[in-house]
Amino acid sequence: QVQVLESGGGLVQEGGSLRLSCTASGRTFSTYAMGWFRQAPGKEREFVAAISWNDNRRYADAVKGRFTISRDNAKAYLQMNSLKPDDTGVYYCAQGRGPNWTIAAWGYDYWGQGTQVTVSS
Repeated sequence: QVQVLESGGGLVQEGGSLRLSCTASGRTFSTYAMGWFRQAPGKEREFVAAISWNDNRRYADAVKGRFTISRDNAKAYLQMNSLKPDDTGVYYCAQGRGPNWTIAAWGYDYWGQGTQVTVSS
């Protein structure tokens, strides 16, 4: 059974930074893509960033240049800089069905419970 767990959310002022972390146990972590999605109140879940097993990365246009996704042998990270109120939402980490990134939610088969990020203006 794969378990995905996020941490690192919180409340930050506009322009600030946060770093989210994610662990996924139950499969060989290094051989699967990892992705971050977010859901704002009243909106659908949306893709934020993803990283393949070989460190290929993809970002949503809304976060490009501000967010950085990375990974090591045990965790995935999302460094979020220059945060804006529009970045507020629940951030979900997910493990891919295979080794390469995808922006589609169906490409991920294990999800965490989410961590709240709130950016105040």
